[in-house]
Amino acid sequence: MVAVLCAARPGRAQDARTPYPRMAPLDQYLVADRNDEIALARGAAPPSISKVATVMLLGRHGLAQPQKWVATWASSPAPADPDPDRPILNLQNQTVRERVRISVGGSQFRIRLTNEYGSLPLLVGSVTAAVPTDPAGVQSGSIQTVTFGGKNSITIPAGAPAISDPVSLSVAYGAEISISLYLPERVTTPTGHEFALKRAIVSPPGDHTHDEKIQGGTEDSRSVFVSAVLVPAQPSQRLVVAFGDSITEGYRSTIDANRSYPADLVSRLAKMPDNSKLAVVNEGIGGNRLLGDWVIPWMGSSALARFDRDALALPGVTHIVLLQGANDLGFPGVKMGQLLFADPAHIPTADDLIGAYRQLIARAHARGIKVIGATMLPLEGFDVPGFWSDAKDAVRQEVNKWIRHSGEFDGVIDFDAVLRDPDHPSKVLDRFASKDHGHPNDAGYQAMADAINLALFDTN
Repeated sequence: MVAVLCAARPGRAQDARTPYPRMAPLDQYLVADRNDEIALARGAAPPSISKVATVMLLGRHGLAQPQKWVATWASSPAPADPDPDRPILNLQNQTVRERVRISVGGSQFRIRLTNEYGSLPLLVGSVTAAVPTDPAGVQSGSIQTVTFGGKNSITIPAGAPAISDPVSLSVAYGAEISISLYLPERVTTPTGHEFALKRAIVSPPGDHTHDEKIQGGTEDSRSVFVSAVLVPAQPSQRLVVAFGDSITEGYRSTIDANRSYPADLVSRLAKMPDNSKLAVVNEGIGGNRLLGDWVIPWMGSSALARFDRDALALPGVTHIVLLQGANDLGFPGVKMGQLLFADPAHIPTADDLIGAYRQLIARAHARGIKVIGATMLPLEGFDVPGFWSDAKDAVRQEVNKWIRHSGEFDGVIDFDAVLRDPDHPSKVLDRFASKDHGHPNDAGYQAMADAINLALFDTN
């Protein structure tokens, strides 16, 4: 067992302002184990030893410096109601196996679980991580037990997250991780993400976290309880948080293909020699708004409400790409059955949206984080009745003009200019539009990622 012994410099008084003594230079500290005491004298070669000496990096007061971490994958949590027709929303004594695709890699990682919208404590009986082969299977020999404070299970209080101990499984840039969670008790209010765009597996009854293949499970494209993966931060690490609604999320892109614009950006960076310096995470939520909370629970809290948790609090964040506001404009007048999304008389003004942007910019700048403004896409032709109108589009264009020319953002990505039809500027070009004409297709998301000037993410 190695101990680090720290002593005050002889002849120096303790500083009255701090309980710690003044420290001697590092080369005057003593490093000892139970059998040997080795004095490291200034300028003298250390004596010969037969045992391995462990050298610790010491901070100001002789303490080991904590490892810094950076988010390499994230997903914005939102509430959901139990649904007897969807096993992933009706869990009891079952295992959920889901996959995440990271950006930057590392020799180990940590997993952030979430019960932030739970009404009761969440008992997680077992968690494992592995290298996936498909939604249900993992590579033989790759399964690693995930612990929390050295324990294999954890109870997460209602409204809280939990971060695991480091998992010793090396992962490369752009790799996928399979995460399996066993939920022994009935989950009444699951926290997760509706459009995860990756198939998850819900097992038959029992703990299947250590199974190489979960047999007889059901599939769902929703994720539950996993909200982030962290890896050790490298010097000069940067983290870009893509923050927004379903267009950031990647809705209508191909399932299991990693074709949202943030995922396409990760693929673009993977081909570059210095990709380890730039992490990218996706904090988009379908149906999310700047100013208003969810109409349906999975749409999540407003951008103003969730910005700290989903962007500013992520470990290592340096830049945020903000693409949001379309649902604030579109929802007034939209109905789903008897559900009115918003009063048709309450279309927000350009000043309303700009005021929200300014709040987010100010909150980010207070922490030294840069915000890149992204222009809203044209939505004429969207197959949701009432979502688009000439009046709503006029507000969109006014806001986009402000994003481009106000100078209040730290940079601008003009997604509108990339995807719009030059002959019909209120519509997306057909080759970039999905079938609903309200979201890009895979080619459209790729065009968005390709249009991003990576110099925007410099730290100068």
